[in-house]
Amino acid sequence: WNDDFHHAVHTLLTGERDGYYADYGRLAQLQRSLEEGYVYRGEHSTFRGHRFGASAAALPAERFVVFVQNHDQTGNRMLGERLSTLVPFETQKLAAGLLLLSPFVPLLFMGEEYGETAPFQYFISHSEEDLVESVRQGRREEFAAFGWEQEPPDPQSEDTFEAAKLNRDLLQKDEHAALRTFYHKLLRLRRDHPALRKLSKDDLEVVTDPTAGLLFLRRWDGVQEVMAAFNVSEDAVAVPIGFPDGLWVKLLDSADQAWGGPGGTIPDDEPASGELTVTLHPTSFALFARRVPTIR
Repeated sequence: WNDDFHHAVHTLLTGERDGYYADYGRLAQLQRSLEEGYVYRGEHSTFRGHRFGASAAALPAERFVVFVQNHDQTGNRMLGERLSTLVPFETQKLAAGLLLLSPFVPLLFMGEEYGETAPFQYFISHSEEDLVESVRQGRREEFAAFGWEQEPPDPQSEDTFEAAKLNRDLLQKDEHAALRTFYHKLLRLRRDHPALRKLSKDDLEVVTDPTAGLLFLRRWDGVQEVMAAFNVSEDAVAVPIGFPDGLWVKLLDSADQAWGGPGGTIPDDEPASGELTVTLHPTSFALFARRVPTIR
């Protein structure tokens, strides 16, 4: 369970830096997580006040489960806010791309794929009052590190549990339906393209441009290759992409109107080779694949 991947993505997309998020927020940390798995490998942790972590470079990619939401990270927030209530719609798609194009095993948190908005607060059902009060006090102390000052919801209250139930009626709304279709597309690409299907940290290259807020991810399996360009900034960026030898075609642009976006600028059927400059909308990404000649 790779919390480091979650923290690296979450801090970049939300700007949060309180509590244990104080140790994250740099694009280079997301790069390391994609390349190795964990971010910290013995460096000083500001939050912990001592050195933390160990290198995971030798561990195979299939050993890591990654996520941008889960029951711990959402439930550990005082109000249980999901990512869908913390970032705009386009940023949710960017998070999905970072997750599902990674070389690890992805976990989707219930309703994430359509942008569920119901909070997921920590809830319990204990019979011993001393234990209940101990949990309540522990929650208050934990939230203080994040600067959350109001009284947290009572974890023993049935109302806290009821508030976490999913609202599938959201799928009747355009953005939520578009997001689910977008997740389906990414999952199909991950299943069908050999370079995305293969879980490997060896057949992978990550390059970042922190000043522009850009991350480039290239993965391959033999001659089968994909490249993704992620813009984690809030500005549109003209991105010069240097493609390896061969012809490359666009597989997906998160800004396309098909996914409820403002409209992509990258042609659907125009092969590229060498260097191509494309415009990426704020908090968006594009995925390209190398065209492999058909052997007759």
